[in-house]
Amino acid sequence: MMKPPLSSSKGLLFFYLVVLFSCSQSIDAQTNQTNATTDPSEVRALISIFQQWDLQAPDTWNISGEPCSGTALTTSFSEFEDPSNNPAIRCDCSFNASTVCHITSLRVFGLDKRGVIPDEILELPYLDFLKIDKNFFSGSLPAFIGNLSRLGLLSIAQNNFSGPIPKEIGNLKKLYLLSLGNNDLSGTLPPELGNLVELGELYINSCGLSAEIPSSFANLKEMRIVWASDNAFTGKIPDFVGNWTKLTQLRFEGNSFEGPIPSSFSNLTSLNSLRIGDIYNGSSSSLDFVRNLKNLTDLVLRNVLLTGNFPSYITELQSLQKLDLSFNNLTGQIPSTLFNMNSLIYLFLGNNSLSGSIPSQKSETLQTIDLSYNFLSGNLPSWVNSRLQLNFVANNFTLNSSNIRVLPGLECLQRSFPCFRNAPRYANFSLNCGGPAIIADGIQFEAENRTLGPAKFNVTSTQKWAVSNAGLFADRQNQQFVENNGGQVRSTNTPELYETSRISPGSLRYYGLGLENGPYTVRLFFAETGFPERTSGSWRSLARRVFDVYIQGARRLRDFDISKEAGGVQRAISRNFTTNVTANHLEIHLFWAGKGTSGTPEDGYYGPSISAISVVPNFIPTVSGIPPSNPKEKNHTALIAGVTVPVVALALILIFAIIYVKRKKEDDDEEGKRISLL
Repeated sequence: MMKPPLSSSKGLLFFYLVVLFSCSQSIDAQTNQTNATTDPSEVRALISIFQQWDLQAPDTWNISGEPCSGTALTTSFSEFEDPSNNPAIRCDCSFNASTVCHITSLRVFGLDKRGVIPDEILELPYLDFLKIDKNFFSGSLPAFIGNLSRLGLLSIAQNNFSGPIPKEIGNLKKLYLLSLGNNDLSGTLPPELGNLVELGELYINSCGLSAEIPSSFANLKEMRIVWASDNAFTGKIPDFVGNWTKLTQLRFEGNSFEGPIPSSFSNLTSLNSLRIGDIYNGSSSSLDFVRNLKNLTDLVLRNVLLTGNFPSYITELQSLQKLDLSFNNLTGQIPSTLFNMNSLIYLFLGNNSLSGSIPSQKSETLQTIDLSYNFLSGNLPSWVNSRLQLNFVANNFTLNSSNIRVLPGLECLQRSFPCFRNAPRYANFSLNCGGPAIIADGIQFEAENRTLGPAKFNVTSTQKWAVSNAGLFADRQNQQFVENNGGQVRSTNTPELYETSRISPGSLRYYGLGLENGPYTVRLFFAETGFPERTSGSWRSLARRVFDVYIQGARRLRDFDISKEAGGVQRAISRNFTTNVTANHLEIHLFWAGKGTSGTPEDGYYGPSISAISVVPNFIPTVSGIPPSNPKEKNHTALIAGVTVPVVALALILIFAIIYVKRKKEDDDEEGKRISLL
């Protein structure tokens, strides 16, 4: 056996010495940490905080009454965030020659704890991490929190805090993450927050904030993630946002911003997710700024006053997986290259003014396509099949029997709504949304429980009504479009009507077809069944579902919150509207305008919900209300008639024969009696 070279032996010896030294250092550090004790004032403060919040330290730390022990000494973030280690602290035991430990992190996550942020928190001056998300903490966010000068992370999201954001938070110069989302705050963003020059992540969605974004925020050039949806921010989206060139995620949905979207957004080349929605006022916007954003995977510019021809350069965004440009005024034709992008999975272009035909070829990747409410025409391409998610409602397509077999009922849902046009057949319809057929209050509610998806429509076999959905639940793994109620709805004599609700992340439409023209009463039935009662004290109960309702194109409910209007969850409420049918069809449109919470009780939980619909005439109908006969049913009836007539005739002949024989026998018997008497 050959001996290793001398240089190799020296290398191995050096390696063993390094390992031995490292192990010695590790043992010394562990020994020192074991000998170190937590600052007594911090122990007292922690005990007081835990008592006020009704918390108990887990066995993973606070071993033998020493807080800074066990997992409190971990350097692993995953171990610190482990669900079994909750509540959790972390300590730094390097002080006073490794004899004193200071608490540096406090985490109380998703435990539904009540209380306020107490003064004792100031007795933890070494805190650099405070995370108390998903509880039921309330009261104001105290100004003294601005004295915790070491804080790098402050997260109080999904609680019940109220009042303004204290300007003193602007003193936390080391803050790199600030999360205040899903609270009941009020007021404006303090200009002092512009001092947080190290801030990289800001979550202020669903906070109740208003007014314009302060100009001092131009200083926040380290921003990487900004979620600021569902507030009442006004004015224009600041041009300086285009200087936050490190941004990877930006969400501005459901605010009161004015257009246009700043052209400076073209500088945000690091963006992978951009979601802007619901701009109603101001100037229109162009898509030109998008051209440089080559890293985008998720682009949502929904209902933001986009105008102009659909740009072909969108196809240069080769990482794009989801594109939603719906509810704008884009014109022109759809570029054929758009449908052949290898990355694109979801495409929503509904409610624009696009014309021409649908591209004749499509990539295998593209599985969900909404082109509803445009001016597209021509034949449907050969790639159309029932396995795809397709919504082509309200266009001007030329349909043949093959198309109708694949997308049954689409012929009734073209722009002119031709089925029974000028030849009405119905004068009412009632639906149990998401559920089976039932009778409630003497009304027969038809089943409306066929599968819907992110781009799907269904037309009933009688062509009496239809339903259409467009929208994908963002950030949600489980794409369900029916809410099943596990509780008992109150304030109604017909709780069975609320066992299911149809839900949508965007646009949900119901149509009455072939209706006789005239005035109608539309009754909509609602119950919030998706989250618990506020009295439960759970963070999940802090959800808000908010949406708009349009009937015949006119908005009849704005910012409608079911639980707020009904006085709580699991309570029935209905709304009646009168409307006119003038072209033999009726449209009921439930629309999500970016408002309400979207991460409570789970990520991606938002949008319209409806339990049932009843539409009745305010006049005496002259139509039969009977569905048109099915040809197969006619043949079946003819067959039955053809068989029944000879059978009946034969039966009659047999009856007459029996009567004749019986009477003949009686006559013969009578004649026999007469002969015997002679």
